[in-house]
Amino acid sequence: MTKNAICIECPKGCTLAIDIENCKVTSVRGAKCPKGVAYGLAEAENPVRLFTATVAAEGLNLKRIPVRTNKPIPKKDMLRAAEETGRIRIKEPLKAGDVIVENFLSLGIKLLATREAILQS
Repeated sequence: MTKNAICIECPKGCTLAIDIENCKVTSVRGAKCPKGVAYGLAEAENPVRLFTATVAAEGLNLKRIPVRTNKPIPKKDMLRAAEETGRIRIKEPLKAGDVIVENFLSLGIKLLATREAILQS
């Protein structure tokens, strides 16, 4: 089986053909740099993405606070991440970069605020 992907590791945007046999990558064709080969392998075997969302705020100047993970999470966990952020309520002021959840989804990844929120006056 061949899976096609566009590499996003550098500005070249190489079109990759990732050959897979018995659930393992056998070759990555079309990469014009080593980053493309690594991206193709990762994309086929364990795709990951940075997760971004918003969480609810109460009593602050923002109704929703934008958040993101500090590292990519497995693509298969994106829906679970969205469900988890839907349960979070922020009631205390915070700054951009503050940790909202230390061990998000038990993956050893932090969920960070990306904007400051202050008490509503």
